[in-house]
Parts: sequence; structure tokens; C-alpha cells
Amino acid sequence: MPPLTATQQKFVLHWGEMGTRWGINRTVAQIHALLYISAKPLNAEEIAETLSVARSNVSTSLKELQGWGIVRLVHVMGDKRDHFETMKDVWEMFRLVLDERKRREIDPTLAMLRECLAEADQEKDAFTRTRLAELRDFFETTTGWYEQVRRWPASTFAKFARLGDKALKALGLGNK
Repeated sequence: MPPLTATQQKFVLHWGEMGTRWGINRTVAQIHALLYISAKPLNAEEIAETLSVARSNVSTSLKELQGWGIVRLVHVMGDKRDHFETMKDVWEMFRLVLDERKRREIDPTLAMLRECLAEADQEKDAFTRTRLAELRDFFETTTGWYEQVRRWPASTFAKFARLGDKALKALGLGNK
């Protein structure tokens, strides 16, 4: 792979920084960024060389990205090495990232809230129970909405997201 342009470097570095703010390893995010802007699938050696990171770090990062479902292994004719590419449809990628974050963060939080509510019932702690029930209801409502939206085709979700305030006006809730 030729050296990255200044624009490509800026994007890869920023994506890595943004990833750390979201709790994602910087190298994982940088590899994702590199694959996203790459015109062709890359092998692990090309990724390690381009980003100046250890080959072992690349392997671990690629496994994590594959686990999220946003990077996949591909084969290139005439080359025995494994190559990797990322999803190009940003809406579908966004959906997969949301799915994974829900699985890792929201689902365990809901389970914990339900456990705490059962304990609060036994302790007869009405105030804590009320607060935890409000939080549980919020998470159940938002995840229920997400489960419905999740079934939409990516193109439909994109159109819905672009509606913005028009959706509120259609519901008779504009400017309130």
C-alpha cells in the first residue's frame, strides 16, 4: 500500500482518537478507519506497516473487528495471505455497532436493574425501587423501539434519520 496522504492520515488518527472516547482501543479504531478508506482489501502486514503497529496488535484488532461484524476476511486471487475489508455501507455498519454496544452495555445493565429491583422489593426500599423502575422502563422502552427500527432496511433507516423535525411535524408535535 502506498503511504497515506495527509487527508488519510488525519482521518485515521481522528478515528483512533474518537474510538478511545467510545471505549474502543485506538489501534482497533485506526485499523477500521484504514480499511474503510482503502480501495482494496489489505493483508495484516500491509496494515501493520502502514500504521506502524506490531503485527500481533493488528491480528488481535482484526479479530475484535471481525467479532463486531464490521470487518471480514476476503481472499485475493494469486495471494495466499488473508486480506481484510470493512463494510462500506455506513448505515449498516452503524446498525451493527449499535447491536454490539446494546449486547455489551445495555443488555447487562437491564439485567442488573431487574436484579436490583427484585432486591429493593425484598428490602422494602420504595424510593430506590421507584428510581430503578424508572430507569428500567427507560431502557426497556428505548431498546424496544430500537428492536423495531432494527428490522428496517438500512435505506429506510437513513430516510427516517434524515426526516429530522419533519417527523415531529407529521406527528403534530412540531415546535413544541
